[in-house]
Amino acid sequence: MLYRSISTILLCFTVPSAALSEVEVSLYLGNQSAPPSDINVTGDSAIPELSFEQKWEGQSFNWPIYAGFRVTNWRTPDYGYGLDYAHNKVRPPNGELPAGFSALEFTDGLNTWTINGYRRWQNAVGDATPYVGAGLGISAPGVEVRYQGSDTFEYQITGVAATWLAGVTYPVNDEWSVFGEYKGTFTSNDVDLDGGGSLTSDIFTNALNVGVSFSF
Repeated sequence: MLYRSISTILLCFTVPSAALSEVEVSLYLGNQSAPPSDINVTGDSAIPELSFEQKWEGQSFNWPIYAGFRVTNWRTPDYGYGLDYAHNKVRPPNGELPAGFSALEFTDGLNTWTINGYRRWQNAVGDATPYVGAGLGISAPGVEVRYQGSDTFEYQITGVAATWLAGVTYPVNDEWSVFGEYKGTFTSNDVDLDGGGSLTSDIFTNALNVGVSFSF
């Protein structure tokens, strides 16, 4: 149901109409990291009540790699909106797990789907076009939490997500361009555990991205 709804939204962004001046499809990858976050576990039949700070690393280039795509509808030369998906990742550094856990990670995606608004300044520095953007949406991670008798391994919609970004794009020709950017995300995650409890954590990520865009 989630992916069917997303496909419908994506189709709306990619079907041109007379009102649209430009549709831009972008793919990107980069180096993504995450600062520590607080984790709380409550109400589970197997995992005791826990509250601790967890360090994270992104492992951007380990499979599945950190990557994303976006579709932007530029309604005017300077302002646009669109759908953005990012396959963020977090796991404990060097495989160091809290006592009792055999897995605690979101590496099959701390996935975010957001609707973003954008502002750009075309050809502000020669042919280069700076831009900024921000948006809100959902966090839909691949959850992997294993603790003795409790085994949670599934995709869930866990809460709200927000993103913000700033970058510069440079044209290759009339249709293709390349870009570099900083992109941050925030996710508020309330995970349903196999033992009936919940694990909550608000996680930030930071990424330096490079990408390619096709406009039509």
